[in-house]
Amino acid sequence: MQYWLMKSEPDAFGINDLYSRPNQTEHWDGVRNYQARNMMRDDMKLGDQVFFYHSNCDEPGIVGIMEVVREGYPDFLAFDPDDKHFDSKGDPANPRWIMIDVKYIKTLSRTITLKELKQKAELAEFILIKRGNRLSIMPVTQYQWDFILSLE
Repeated sequence: MQYWLMKSEPDAFGINDLYSRPNQTEHWDGVRNYQARNMMRDDMKLGDQVFFYHSNCDEPGIVGIMEVVREGYPDFLAFDPDDKHFDSKGDPANPRWIMIDVKYIKTLSRTITLKELKQKAELAEFILIKRGNRLSIMPVTQYQWDFILSLE
């Protein structure tokens, strides 16, 4: 099993939105970065655990845990001209963009804030806190995963 962190703006889709979906499951769509796409397509597997991270909000941080329940498949929204994630150069025969399905596991008892994560020497190599990293999906080592959960 591998561990990941996936970012979403809570105003667009937050942990409570995932919780309220049928079967507490939803596709994770709209990823339009090749590096993040490649991780979804090539590396994320059934059963992988994922931190749900609220970004671009008053208190950015890790708010919950979800699980990969369907591996990468074409992001159908890329072919919908009425969707904000439409890709006019998209080709259904050779899809450029990928999505996965995730299932809600739990909401943390508190938000583990970005500010707090940055203060922990144990997380010095955590990609999230490295300067200039803006990826919406990133790997998390088992050590980092366990350490972060110990902060809850």
